[in-house]
Amino acid sequence: MTKLSVNINKIATLRNARGGNNPDVVKVALDCERFGAQGITVHPRPDERHIRKSDVYALRPLLTTEFNMEGFPSNEFVDLVLEVKPHQVTLVPDSPEQITSNAGWDTKKNFSFLSDLMVLFGNAGIRTSIFVGTDVEMIEYAAKTGADRVELYTEPYASLYSQNPEMAISPFVKAAEAVRSLGMGLNAGHDLSLENLKYMHDCIPWLDEVSIGHALVCDALYLGLEKTIQEYRNCLK
Repeated sequence: MTKLSVNINKIATLRNARGGNNPDVVKVALDCERFGAQGITVHPRPDERHIRKSDVYALRPLLTTEFNMEGFPSNEFVDLVLEVKPHQVTLVPDSPEQITSNAGWDTKKNFSFLSDLMVLFGNAGIRTSIFVGTDVEMIEYAAKTGADRVELYTEPYASLYSQNPEMAISPFVKAAEAVRSLGMGLNAGHDLSLENLKYMHDCIPWLDEVSIGHALVCDALYLGLEKTIQEYRNCLK
């Protein structure tokens, strides 16, 4: 069964807009679990414009589902991951000023760098995932680094879905088949929504996990958080 991991960055963004602790990031994360989320994702950035280091420390001992930390592997991020020891670390090639992730790794160009990190995190007992596009060569090099999983960057699928679902999903199916043939786990994330998630899951039912934040929080404004999580879970059945 494909797990739903809720990215709570947008909750932290809302809190930070006014200061204080409303909404309470930790409470929302625990409520997400209570409402059926099977994981919580955070993406701390150096400027702490949403998730803060203090949030990471507060969440780790309280979460009862999978804790996934994603981010660019700067020295500060690596140290935080090794200290907190989440269940999974997802490495993304973001520069500090990026608003959001917008591409996968060039795993061939960054092979040595990523390989060293796979050893470091693996020795700490942390499952590793590398954010990639649909280029099969990049997936093959991700496998060679020793990563446990890859996470497919799904914004291109989401952008084309409303115009041509079959064309949108085609490169992702090929990429997913390559991942499976290499014996790796498969995650997906970025711009997945109630509109396009079910079709992706129907076409790639062996997805291990999807990480969804922005669209899920937007839907929760209208549907409520509990119903929204249930609707996303229904897409993954």
